[in-house]
Amino acid sequence: MPHSVLAEGLVKTYRGENGVKRALDGFDLAVPRGKVYGLLGPNGAGKTTSVRILSTLTRPDGGRALVGGHDVLREPRKVRRRIGLTGQNDAVDPILTARQNLVMFGRLFHLDGRLARRRADELLERFDLTEAADTAPSAFSGGMRRRLDLAASMILAPEVLFLDEPTTGLDPRGRMEVWDAVRTLAASGTTVLLTTHYLDEADKLSDRIVLIDHGRKITEDSPAGLKRAIGGDRIEVVVQDPADLPETVKAVARVSGGHEPQTDEEELRVHAPVADRVTALTEVARTLQEREIAVEDLGLRRPTLDEVFLRLTGLPAEQTPATEEPAR
Repeated sequence: MPHSVLAEGLVKTYRGENGVKRALDGFDLAVPRGKVYGLLGPNGAGKTTSVRILSTLTRPDGGRALVGGHDVLREPRKVRRRIGLTGQNDAVDPILTARQNLVMFGRLFHLDGRLARRRADELLERFDLTEAADTAPSAFSGGMRRRLDLAASMILAPEVLFLDEPTTGLDPRGRMEVWDAVRTLAASGTTVLLTTHYLDEADKLSDRIVLIDHGRKITEDSPAGLKRAIGGDRIEVVVQDPADLPETVKAVARVSGGHEPQTDEEELRVHAPVADRVTALTEVARTLQEREIAVEDLGLRRPTLDEVFLRLTGLPAEQTPATEEPAR
């Protein structure tokens, strides 16, 4: 199989207070081996339902899914031998030490005692937890607990790792620690399917991003490709004097390739798309200097994934109602 994860026409319905809802409505996904795929969408779009089906926790009502070359319905045990899952909540025991937790998981996966201890030590080193091996997770920072949770999901060195909102509730340092751990896993050849609300997280970690809405895939591309799809670089100028706005608009219009510059009179900002970013910046800077226009800020900006998300779904990721049950 060229793909570690393959989903074709997945359908899943739930019955709730407002009647029947289709969490997935013909969802398709194909993840090549050894890649990190980000699965993005509003709450209730079908991200967690997809992970639950692909990890054999939920049965689909239609379509088919293969993970590691095995059908999730006909061969769930073979699928489970090839996957790891880190949900939104930690699965480690807060009382046992980090090493004891990993040994316990090893034994649950039917490793003998010696192999479980050896695997625990390997994972403690890989996730930079060796010094905390004999400390209970209750004393860990959020980032350390999540790293231990990741380590537990890697006991059998899975071919595919599902990460469902792995950094929810972590501070910036904790998120960075988890990102480093995910990069290490991807570099070792593990296929990673990541669901997250943090668009900068998907931007930094993902080889490709799949945007899902209303249970369907609406687009797929690299992070850079998604940004290019809604427009390239933009030049922005913020002036100090409102009287300089008309001249600034003219200066920006000369490099915008026929696009009408947009003006924010409250912020004294003029911006427009440009094709040749370096030439445009140099030309506008020279013109403003010649006109003796005092500038508060001048620079080039590329679209963000937040703008892509807003453009394609019409909703900010963090302002949509939650309707899905988290994967555990």
